This record gives sequence, C-alpha cells and structure tokens, in this order.
Amino acid sequence: MELPLVVGVDGSDSSLVALDWAADEAARQGLPLRLVYASLWERYEDVVPSRDLDRPSEQVMAENIVGTAVERVQRRSPEVKVSADVVPEEAVDALLRAGHDASALVTGSRGRGELKGLLLGSVGLTVAARAHCPVIVVRGDKAGVEGAHERILLGAGEPASGAEAVRFAFREAEARGGVLDVVRAWRCPAYEGADEPRLAEDSAHLHEERAVAQLDALLHDAVADHPGVQVRRHTVEGPARKALLNRTAAADLVIVGARRRTGHFGLQLGRVSHTLLHHAHCPVAIVPQQV
Repeated sequence: MELPLVVGVDGSDSSLVALDWAADEAARQGLPLRLVYASLWERYEDVVPSRDLDRPSEQVMAENIVGTAVERVQRRSPEVKVSADVVPEEAVDALLRAGHDASALVTGSRGRGELKGLLLGSVGLTVAARAHCPVIVVRGDKAGVEGAHERILLGAGEPASGAEAVRFAFREAEARGGVLDVVRAWRCPAYEGADEPRLAEDSAHLHEERAVAQLDALLHDAVADHPGVQVRRHTVEGPARKALLNRTAAADLVIVGARRRTGHFGLQLGRVSHTLLHHAHCPVAIVPQQV
C-alpha cells in the first residue's frame, strides 16, 4: 500500500493554494491524499463564536475548514482518494508526526496568523527542516504553481546529501512528462593561480571537469532507471543558491537535498535551501538524505 501525500490545511489563502497543488500531485502520482488540520492553531487566533451550544467553536471551525477542503479536492481531482483528520496538536508536531507515514508533506508558504513580513511562515520552515520525508512548500508565481513551464529543476549536491533528491526529481519529471534541468555549481578558490592567469585558467578548467564528473556519477543510476526522462545538465561557476534561484522563474518545482543526522535536533537547512524557501519563484521540495 502506497503512503499518502499529506497536506496541512488551515483555511488560509496559502493553505488553499497548497491544497490545490497537492490534489494535482496526488492525481499525477496515483496517491491517496490526507488532509491534516491542527486544531490547537485556534489558541492563537480569534475564535468564531459557535451557533451550536453543544460543541466548542474551535471544533465547529475545524470541521468547516476540513469539510470545505475535502469538497474542494473532490471537485478538482475526483479520482483522488481523500481523507482528513483534525489533530489535537500544534501544527508543526501534527505535520511531523504525519510525515512518518507519508510519501511527502505539502505546506503553504504562510498560515493564518503569520506575520505579513515573513517571507516563509514558521510552520513551513520548521517542517522543512525537521521532517524525515520530502517536504514541498508551495510558493512562487502563478505559472510556477500551476506547472505551466513543464520543467523540473534539481540542484545536484554531493552523493551524501543528494541521492534521494535525484530519485525524487526523476520520478517527478517522469510523472509530469517534462524536462529535468540539473544544475551543479562549482567554484574555483581565489588563491589558486592568483598570481598567474594561466594557472588560474587551468585551475578553473580542472574544477569544472570535476563538477561534470560528479554530476555524471550522481545521475548515472537514475538515468538508467528512467530512460524516458529528458535531462539537461548544467555546470555553473558561482554560488549554487544564486544559480538555482535565477532558474526558478522558469520551473514548476525546484528540488534540493538535505542531510538528516540521526538523533540531531534543530534546523539543518543550508544556505541553498533557505534561499529557495524564502525567495523561489516556484514550489520548493526539500528531500532528506538520512546519514
């Protein structure tokens, strides 16, 4: 039995965008969709008075939000099997727990009650940093969210942190029938050949060749397993976060890997992940690699 795709819902505009994206993704992948509403969110927001004196207003609101969300999925993707749960936990705890039995977690970029100045809500950021399954934060412009570009973008990292991300990216590209752009960034240390232009040129050429070889090795097995996926490889000099961010304007999903150390708590996202989660023009997938 395949694990469901899990999406957090809270009735916010951002949540509805994430819900629609998750419904489309579940239909593409042939997965069941589970909606999770964390009821304790109501403690920090104004509560709508209940007309039903037998039930708390928080319960009524939760049931309305979840019921509306289920109906929205059924109208949009009637072939998707959808279920919903109201969970008596904080949002982060509820989603992390749900992630233990999920193919992936989907969240919006901001929830209800988030400060307007935040580039990414605290729930999405914390879940992306701590979940043990892939997390997709749905953000970006209309074309990226709706999948108009027919292009997936993968930031190719080291094998120690990027193998799972590669497999995830190939599955996404295959399901969508689009192009997979794979970017491997490289940099030449400033001190190499600093006093000799010819040495500097040779050093840069060596680093680029090394990046090409690493990219080929990282993709080798996935290319063989998914022969129908059209792959475009790019080795780019400069910071990886800049190279990827610039390309998100023409992508439907950007995917990067992240290392998860067993027994380690706290945020484990690097500069590339942080940059994309806050600024990307399309949804962002953080795919953990257990080490």
